[in-house]
Amino acid sequence: MADEAGEKSEDPTPHRREQAREKGQIAKSQDLISAGMLMIMLLTLMYLGSDLINFLGEFARDGLNTVPPLQADFSWSVNHCVAAMWRLGLALVPILLVIFAGGIFLNMMQTGIIFLPNKLGFDFSRISPAAGVKRLISLQNAVKLGFGIFKIFIVAGVAIFSLWADLGQILHLTEQSVLAIAMFLLDTALWTSIKIAAALLILALLDYGFQLWKQEQDLKMTKQEMREEMKTLQGDPQMVARRKQVARQLAMARMSEDIPNADVVVTNPTELAIALRYDPLEMAAPIVVAKGAGLIAQRIRRMALENNIPIVERKELARALYAEAEIDHPISAERFGAVAEVLRYVYDLQGKPMPTMEEMGMV
Repeated sequence: MADEAGEKSEDPTPHRREQAREKGQIAKSQDLISAGMLMIMLLTLMYLGSDLINFLGEFARDGLNTVPPLQADFSWSVNHCVAAMWRLGLALVPILLVIFAGGIFLNMMQTGIIFLPNKLGFDFSRISPAAGVKRLISLQNAVKLGFGIFKIFIVAGVAIFSLWADLGQILHLTEQSVLAIAMFLLDTALWTSIKIAAALLILALLDYGFQLWKQEQDLKMTKQEMREEMKTLQGDPQMVARRKQVARQLAMARMSEDIPNADVVVTNPTELAIALRYDPLEMAAPIVVAKGAGLIAQRIRRMALENNIPIVERKELARALYAEAEIDHPISAERFGAVAEVLRYVYDLQGKPMPTMEEMGMV
């Protein structure tokens, strides 16, 4: 019933996640970028802003103390502006570099490296008035509006509590010097801003967690979608089953041709069966002509009985050969001794002379 109703009950597959990523459907919180950038800027100003403050103070002092020439020419004005811009640049560049790196980090942290050339194209639906009105009155925008109002109250509350803690010092500012008042106001404004940024950062992390959850819910699949994807990636299940059936038939036909030429079948005794063939004049080592487990092992044993091929039970050897040996390949050197004992037993049963280990190439 859930499948018929189209309920998305299945977790998204890696293929569906990759498709969503290629379309740009990635969990991302713009609030996290904004709050993170605000925190980075404030901390950068706290630790690297002394050069900027010193420059501004010296610039104001020089501007008030220096008497400009009565007839300032063009070269004097240019030189004065270039010197001021150079000093301002030296103070701003470290701050701007840190902020720039922080912005890249906050984006990469959420999306990673992604290239979407299709997003560069012009989309007429973006300028459609009807689509714009629909987006404005959507439930998602209503939730964003409510969250924005909630953030305003949080910011106001944090600012009020922060200033309330310094109320005693604020009331006694009139007793301080101008420099002390300026330093107090700067320090209070900076720390109040950092507290606000921290509160916004916590809200942004909650929003990012919600975006991750929403993305996961949006990517979930119905059982029908799972079947369609499996059909697309692996082909029609009926065709897959048909190919497996044909492969089994070919394997059985090949065994019907190869097993009658085998010299011995090693079993486990009912779970595994490995058919071996050895010609000391043509082969350096015994070759596996067939192997199988379960029903295939039963088929190998039955064909061996039909063709009067000896069946020897060697549990450990059968397990080792089944795990290591490949069809149409010689056995490994580690199994030479055990296989030689089996072949000696078979040769004794058949009354054949047993080749020496040197003749068999097993030394």
